[in-house]
Amino acid sequence: MTEPAPVVTQKPTGFRWELLTLLWLAFFLNQADRQIFSVVLPLIRQDLGLTDAELGLIASALVWTYGLLVPIAGFVGDRFSRRNILGFCLLFWSCATLLTGFCATVLQFILLRGIATGGGEAFYAPSANALLGEKYRESRSFALSIHQTAVYFGIILSGIIAGYIGEQYGWQKAFYLFGGLGILLAVVFFIRIPKDNPIVKSGPQKPLLAEIGETARIVIRKPTVIMLTLGFGCMVFVNVGYLTWMPSFLVDKFGMSLTDAGFSALFYHHLGAFLGVLSGARISDHFAKTNPRSRLVVQALGLLLGAPFIYWISMSQTQTMTYIALFLFGIFRGWYDSNIVASLYEVVSPKIRSSAYGLMLACAFLIGASAPYLLGVLKPTLGLTLGLASLSGVYVLGSLFIGSGALCFFDKDRELTE
Repeated sequence: MTEPAPVVTQKPTGFRWELLTLLWLAFFLNQADRQIFSVVLPLIRQDLGLTDAELGLIASALVWTYGLLVPIAGFVGDRFSRRNILGFCLLFWSCATLLTGFCATVLQFILLRGIATGGGEAFYAPSANALLGEKYRESRSFALSIHQTAVYFGIILSGIIAGYIGEQYGWQKAFYLFGGLGILLAVVFFIRIPKDNPIVKSGPQKPLLAEIGETARIVIRKPTVIMLTLGFGCMVFVNVGYLTWMPSFLVDKFGMSLTDAGFSALFYHHLGAFLGVLSGARISDHFAKTNPRSRLVVQALGLLLGAPFIYWISMSQTQTMTYIALFLFGIFRGWYDSNIVASLYEVVSPKIRSSAYGLMLACAFLIGASAPYLLGVLKPTLGLTLGLASLSGVYVLGSLFIGSGALCFFDKDRELTE
């Protein structure tokens, strides 16, 4: 009867690191599958003869779908097995990604790349972060930080791999490859990760929509949360517009190959964002010890200081100057990113923090989702150069929203939270 003891003590450790590895790979594909379309967009436009407005609409459809479903995904993750949610959503969006390679019309792209891929990906983050938080209680920050690095690798490497495959073998093959890898990973995930049981809450459970409505009524009474959400929406608007059209911009302006453009559009910016997240977190943590409002101030400054470099990206006449602008834009975007959750938590009760973040995320993505479509509509007349440059104004607007929340409403909202 003493023999099973070593198995019981050793298996959780191995399982936890195996879980982190598999979730890192899933999150990598989550970000990569989202970015493939933007990288091979010039090839799709040339092959299928789609207009810039139609291509922008396809990109916006994914963000709209994600924004509508992510708050529901957060509540669902507290009610059902997170292993099952993660495995099935990975399988679903990977199948949709693979089938996107067979698309030939705008409607097919919207249904498969926009709605199906975006809907599947919306259910990943809430359950993945919650599962990691449970399994790595003694090293939670480390595990979540490792998991977050998949965002940078997924976006950057997808630019290189999808660009190369698209140029050499056709844009369809990029979707086949990443979708096929996701299906294989989903099978491994179901085999290797044991099913978990959802936490059963005491007392009668309210209907899902009732819980969402109750949380919404609480947070909408806090002007600071509204200002943070509007600022978040401005950041998302710029981010999805930049991610969708920047590879095409470099191809058109400098005659770069798709592989080089996919890499350059994403690498320099996200390198800066990585450094910006680290420095922004240290700055805000230092000043927040004496003044919690500092977290919002750092976010507002990140958007305000990043705005000139968005303009510089578009107007630079050389590739080198464009890369420098992309890097500095990333630095200050990182300042903003480092406090998205921390700023919200300063004015929201711990009881509703997860659901409040889900609602803020949903509103921000719904606000920002129209950027790819609008830039696509404006591209034939205004031009992509001026269209991307105009995004700097959206960053300034976001800074004003967050700054007004910090100066006018923060103290009262924080007192009500305490």
